[in-house]
Amino acid sequence: MERKIYKYLLEWKDKKDRKPLLLRGARQVGKTYAIRELGRQFDHFLEVNFEENREIKSIFAGTLDPAPIIEKLIPYFGVPVVPGKTLLFLDEIQACPDALRSLRFFHEKLPGLHVAAAGSLLEFALEEIPSFGVGRIEILFMHPMTFLEFLLATENEPLVRSVESASPSGPVDPALHQKLLDRFKIHQMVGGLPAVVDAFRNSRDVKSCHEIIAAHINTLQADFAKYKKRSPVIKLQETLRAVSRQAGGKFKYSSITEGASSHGYHAAFQLLAQAGLVHRAYHTAARGIPLGAQMDIRKFKALPFDLGVHQVLMGLDLSRQVIAGPKDFINKGNLAEMSTGLELIAAAPPWSEPQLYYWHREAASSNAEVDYVIQAGEKVVPVEVKAGTKGQMQSMRLFMEERKLGRGLRISQENFGIYEGITILPIYAASMADKWV
Repeated sequence: MERKIYKYLLEWKDKKDRKPLLLRGARQVGKTYAIRELGRQFDHFLEVNFEENREIKSIFAGTLDPAPIIEKLIPYFGVPVVPGKTLLFLDEIQACPDALRSLRFFHEKLPGLHVAAAGSLLEFALEEIPSFGVGRIEILFMHPMTFLEFLLATENEPLVRSVESASPSGPVDPALHQKLLDRFKIHQMVGGLPAVVDAFRNSRDVKSCHEIIAAHINTLQADFAKYKKRSPVIKLQETLRAVSRQAGGKFKYSSITEGASSHGYHAAFQLLAQAGLVHRAYHTAARGIPLGAQMDIRKFKALPFDLGVHQVLMGLDLSRQVIAGPKDFINKGNLAEMSTGLELIAAAPPWSEPQLYYWHREAASSNAEVDYVIQAGEKVVPVEVKAGTKGQMQSMRLFMEERKLGRGLRISQENFGIYEGITILPIYAASMADKWV
């Protein structure tokens, strides 16, 4: 499966001032597979999985010096470790805090060796390492597959090329546009977890894909037991489901469980966010950049990290939705806005944790909301998401007039186009938004 992250992994491999790499992301987004694919670029590949080989932890327990560590890994795995020719991969590294601590010393004492690490729930392990290699470790973030990655994985490369070559002045052929909307509907049901996408590619059976997702959710909930000292498991489960239920609107802790106090749910949400299972879109005044300097941390929307997981949590009725047309499905339960947000997150440069923003004015006589606000160079660009092909865009017009902005972005089921200074992108091209702002 071709992933955007590969480009950045290859760039890391060829850097002269390379540092050990830490690939971060939620479970099952494809971190291990991505590093293994990178390993094909080397003469030797040594993979250490700390959850599968728990006894390996002892090799890192005695010293953080990479030389004696390597001396023990070579005979244990029977793989040569040669700087410049070997990729050392430390997987599920959160299970071995000493291995996390050792990464900085690989940079200091053995800079010629390519060392990559990956894991989930890393945020909790890193909290216990106060002096973790700041400036000595390179971090990349990974997310579920975008729609265009989904198309490539399901053998629809010509469709991808048609999207990538289109523009507001040269839209996609109308017949292909309808086909892309139909494929996008499937992506909204299946999601972007690579194992699920692979199952769909082989079977074209959405129901079996949801069975895989349900098993994955059970695994995630089993992980919640690891957090129980910080937050009760039941609160974590309820909060995760509430994120899907409230998607598209301002998140309210008081609405998580009817009649219950919101006490404890703030901590539960923070843990889910740290684990990469939910994302926030913060309200911002958006009067200039950086957008984060004007955000209100008390007001945010919440998005589940994957569309397929969202559909299973919400109990999607496949028997009805599989035969529904794209127009009837794409915005069901605020899916259009949620899909766009996740596409923007996954398309962001991976060297920093992405952040979404939106704008909302609450007034007695005039409420207005812009679904997302993004930064393009020194400019603020409003993004409005429409479910279908119609809409007045009054909120965005108001926002642009107040901020004296000359451009905006509309994402909908329409084809590429331009209308009175507003660029129109089809919803299936949301991951390309930065190209047109």
